[in-house]
Amino acid sequence: MKIEEGVRTDTDLISFLMIGQSNMAGRGDLCDVEPIDNDLCFMYRIARWDKMVEPINVDKRADSEFAPGVSLGASFADAYAKHFKSSVGLIPCASGGTTVEQWMPGGDLFDNAVFTSRLAMRTSRLGGILWHQGESDSYPFMPEVYGEKFLIIMKSLREALGIPDLPIVIGELSEKITDRWMASKTAHLMNGLFHSLAAELPFCAVADARDLDVKCDGIHFTAQSQRILGQRYFEKYLSLLK
Repeated sequence: MKIEEGVRTDTDLISFLMIGQSNMAGRGDLCDVEPIDNDLCFMYRIARWDKMVEPINVDKRADSEFAPGVSLGASFADAYAKHFKSSVGLIPCASGGTTVEQWMPGGDLFDNAVFTSRLAMRTSRLGGILWHQGESDSYPFMPEVYGEKFLIIMKSLREALGIPDLPIVIGELSEKITDRWMASKTAHLMNGLFHSLAAELPFCAVADARDLDVKCDGIHFTAQSQRILGQRYFEKYLSLLK
């Protein structure tokens, strides 16, 4: 049987699960940055590994108001491949507009993330979870509720995937979110909560994003900001390996 060009067929790569809402899926404009072309970077599509190309996390229609685009995943994977000089794969499972409640165990998003990760783990070794979510839960800001659910989600993912010390990197919200969105009122409070949760959850770190720019829509990171954020996620991932 002929193997299509760019399809990964061996098993020596590390994979990362991408979950959360739209800023993890990526809404950066594709024309605003140079494509990342790295033969060591892959993405999981329909139960196989293909060479990474953006958009990686296709959670919306291409003609929707908030179409899929540049995400932090690409620069994260590129940084990983260059640092370790080895293959890396992304497992895209983020979904725009979702709340932390929708990611709870027993829900469709949680089950999809676990099921897809398990499939990917047949041909890769899961290296970590990349999480960016919180805009939908920023207002009203209920830190106790959010924190309890977040910890349940992450502990349950580790249990379901059989890796109790699986590294988790979460990202701050931009504090440049505009007043068009209620999240602008409490982004700084949500960011503080993320750091508190990371201190409570072993093998968890927070990537700084408060200074990053957003698009004219007022809430989604620009493509340039996504590139920076992916690098910051990788730096935090490295810190968890020490």
